[in-house]
Amino acid sequence: MQSVTTKGAGAGLRERKKQATRAALSEAAVRLAAEHGAENVTVEAISNAAGVSPRTFFNYFDSHDDAFVMMDPQIGERIRRAVREAPAELSPLDAVREAMAAELADVEQRHEVWSLRAKVLKKSPHLLARGLGLHMAEELDLARTIARRLDAAGPGSDAAAGSDTGTSDGAACGGAGIGLYPRLLAAVAGTAVRVSVEHWYAQSPPVAFPDIFRDVFTHLSAGLSQPPAQTDDGPSDRRSTES
Repeated sequence: MQSVTTKGAGAGLRERKKQATRAALSEAAVRLAAEHGAENVTVEAISNAAGVSPRTFFNYFDSHDDAFVMMDPQIGERIRRAVREAPAELSPLDAVREAMAAELADVEQRHEVWSLRAKVLKKSPHLLARGLGLHMAEELDLARTIARRLDAAGPGSDAAAGSDTGTSDGAACGGAGIGLYPRLLAAVAGTAVRVSVEHWYAQSPPVAFPDIFRDVFTHLSAGLSQPPAQTDDGPSDRRSTES
């Protein structure tokens, strides 16, 4: 038992070191690109800034462009694993919410780098397109995971992967066999994260990100019904008064 425990602890430490190195490379790439432009930043410059060799760079990223686009290539798999392993009593939406919340736990500490990355992508259309393609692939993988979770819950659900109205749409987009509900949930959850982050960026004074994230998913859980008027919201009060 002791040897198993030690091995597990060692594997965890190695994984954390790998994540730290990957994060350092990605952050170095983004900061250099924000200052000089992505097209003017070399693998050697990124590696030097992160304190590793160019050979090490390619242990983490397949190409120069990936360092700007893929902040953490493993995040999608961790989310999918968390969804697969979530308690059976959780709804699919709750399972996805909890999985994403775990990955966003440190978003407030990563605010500056995420903001710089957004600016870099906007200035480099080919990187923006590459990032969009990767996002769509991750979304499709998440939809497959949700579909399998629904299948495991029981064959009677028409939301599970199978022959429903979503199958033909899935085939057209590379997602043959994935039901409509899994694809919709994966897409909506991704949009919910984006809206949460963008709304959090825009708040002044700042609001805790977890509060915004929770509110966004509360709206989704409620079916996006119209929320009650907020008396402390100046613009809303003015509209109601004028009407």
